[in-house]
Amino acid sequence: MKPLDHIPYTALPDYSDDDRIARARLAYEHLKTRRTCRHFSDAPVPRAVIEYALLAAGTAPNGANHQPWHFAVIESADKKKSVREEAEREEAAFYNGKASAEWIAALAPLGTDGNKPYLETAPYLIVIFGQRRGGMFPGEKKQNYYVTESVGIATGMLISALHDAGLATLTHTPNPMKFLNQICERPADEKPAMILVVGKPADDATIPVHATHKKPLDQISSWL
Repeated sequence: MKPLDHIPYTALPDYSDDDRIARARLAYEHLKTRRTCRHFSDAPVPRAVIEYALLAAGTAPNGANHQPWHFAVIESADKKKSVREEAEREEAAFYNGKASAEWIAALAPLGTDGNKPYLETAPYLIVIFGQRRGGMFPGEKKQNYYVTESVGIATGMLISALHDAGLATLTHTPNPMKFLNQICERPADEKPAMILVVGKPADDATIPVHATHKKPLDQISSWL
């Protein structure tokens, strides 16, 4: 097949309007049960679950179809320990003066602090990198486009796929994150976007009530 060839658009189910509304409502009802988890079990999760979720993320729309992302999956206890040590070093600086008083106050209802045990407890840490250069094929060093937007969309799809599989997740963004390049053995020109903690919630896991409050439709949308 030539590069500029086209194939027919993927056939979509011919739902009735009522069916479309029902399916959209079911998607909302399912996704609204997703909660950020800060108390993970160390129970194992089959690798295939993570692999299929990553494949789902890899179908995300992106700039020029260069797919400018890399997902480094950490399951090694030693590497998870290294990530925790480095992340907590950054978190200590954040909570001890780096962050503004307003920022700390905004986090207070969530009950977070510089201690991040889940970085070692959870079976998987997925470190998500944005690639400034690359392309579709191995060895290419082309300019990538809309990297931040593309990685963000892919991450959202990854979280959704993991939620569908019955797994809990947590997005963690220590700042700076360049230590992740070394731990994950990734090139210096790749930019870490976040750590996604993945696993089953601990039996005694809780979430802050503050996190359950979501803005209603009239506050998050407008119709023009």
